[in-house]
Amino acid sequence: MDDELRDRITEAAETNALLNAVKHDSEAQVGAIMGPLMGENPEFREYGDEIPGVIAPVVERVNGMDAEERRERLAELAPDKLEELESEDEGEDHPLPDLPNADEYDTVRMRVAPNPNGPWHIGHARMAAVVGTYKERYDGEFICRFDDTDPETKRPDLDAYDAILDAIDYLGFEPDDVVNASDRVETYYEYARELIDRGGAYTCSCPQGEFSDLKNSGEACPHREKDAETTRSEFEAMVDGEYDSGEMVLRVRTDITHKNPALRDFVAFRMVDTPHPRAAAEEYRCWPMLDFQSGLDDHLLGVTHIIRGIDLQDSAKRQQFVYDYFDWEYPEVIHWGHVQVDEYDVPLSTSSIAELIADGELAGWDDPRAPTVASLERRGIRGEAVVDAMIQLGTSTSNVDLAMSSIYSNNRDLIDDDSDRAFFVRDSDDHGGLVERQVVGGPDAGEPPLHPDFEERGRREIPVTSGVVVEGDDLPDHGARIWLKGYGCVRHTRDAFEYTGDDIDAVREEGVDVIHWAPADGPQVRLRTMDGDVSGVAEPGLRHYDADEVVQFERIGFARLDEVADDPDTESVAYFTHP
Repeated sequence: MDDELRDRITEAAETNALLNAVKHDSEAQVGAIMGPLMGENPEFREYGDEIPGVIAPVVERVNGMDAEERRERLAELAPDKLEELESEDEGEDHPLPDLPNADEYDTVRMRVAPNPNGPWHIGHARMAAVVGTYKERYDGEFICRFDDTDPETKRPDLDAYDAILDAIDYLGFEPDDVVNASDRVETYYEYARELIDRGGAYTCSCPQGEFSDLKNSGEACPHREKDAETTRSEFEAMVDGEYDSGEMVLRVRTDITHKNPALRDFVAFRMVDTPHPRAAAEEYRCWPMLDFQSGLDDHLLGVTHIIRGIDLQDSAKRQQFVYDYFDWEYPEVIHWGHVQVDEYDVPLSTSSIAELIADGELAGWDDPRAPTVASLERRGIRGEAVVDAMIQLGTSTSNVDLAMSSIYSNNRDLIDDDSDRAFFVRDSDDHGGLVERQVVGGPDAGEPPLHPDFEERGRREIPVTSGVVVEGDDLPDHGARIWLKGYGCVRHTRDAFEYTGDDIDAVREEGVDVIHWAPADGPQVRLRTMDGDVSGVAEPGLRHYDADEVVQFERIGFARLDEVADDPDTESVAYFTHP
């Protein structure tokens, strides 16, 4: 590690340590700042073993300051980050901070820019939730731009375009414009030609490893001083498909001695032999890299504010070189940390989910075990609940954890009043299997309310004449009593439930357990859950509901009805929503 790099690490560490200490009003910790430090500066990662020793004295120095000194020092080093912290402290009514300089624009125009290589996982929903919310707050505009100019490495999935638009609709937003970058290749060529004429780009045929060695040592490749006419001619040959993949690239001329090697003469166009899956773009072989395409489109489409991951800070810096050549103003930028989601065993990764589906381990993108937007929707979770949970995360530069319980709580508030109650008895080893008993000596049916808070909705009639089933774990010992919810108190006698006629004091004062139950000949139901499918028996009234309605299976949780069978020999299907 040379002195220049050590100084950069020290400076970045001080900023992150101050942020950590000021935000939490406590001493900074080396471990707590390592993640943000590496995320913001990928070039530090290869020195991961040495960095703790470099930053430990910095953290110790920050911890020796009092609260006011820390805040003053952070104001010197990173005033924008201090302002962000303060806006978070003051903005309890608005979890999202105000957009910077919003009043300087006639219209706030923001974008989501998905790569359509698959439907969205839950993490993708954050961008649409936040951009859509800002659109509403500022009466602005929302662009959905599909950044689909990589036909090979992140190959577009033709079904994903509509799936992503469906996800945005599910979240409650409608884009003002929908743009496919792969429809705009001629525009990118036009600006590449102009960039060449302005002296901002050159064609390069150096092998990748050779150029990387030169770049890392701050040395120009032999093609860098090529004249514009030659570069233009070779770029036209790229456009005409006369080179093979890896044979020629167009580079943006930046600063070959820049202190950050990632910013030195980056690739703007490369050759790709694999045809694009969209028929409208399948003839192109010369494709723009994302930094060039996205940066150009942000300007041409009038984007005023960009939100992107903290790990993409170099993208803004690379694009700034292009903007400088064209004398353009760069949009306002908000960087945020990644979102991590609990409760799933499946990685939050489009490629990983696609692989599990291809291997048959998941039934599809809407499998309840998949951490996807399609899965949430099929489970009966409303988009509004997801949006509310996402905006509560704010726009911190730190990585944030999304607890699924926050989405469930939001959704419960939205659906509880409208969800009728129903009984479903699970036939699974985890719950002791199904146990059938005859009921003797009591009424012919139980009559629990459709909803305990709304008696005016009426009651369900659940017959017991053909016997009832309960979960094995709920079965009391012989001679003990149990309260069949909505029916009454029974005693477990031999192989039957004998009605006792005891009043509710048996529950309130004597500790008799209340359990759910179903008629032995009730409809068969398969409940699809995050832990796998569970079959069982439900009450007869379930047959009167329509698919897509949500009920609450008492003592289990909410469920969205997916398939409701009229035939008693056909299994209905429901998706577990949440407790």
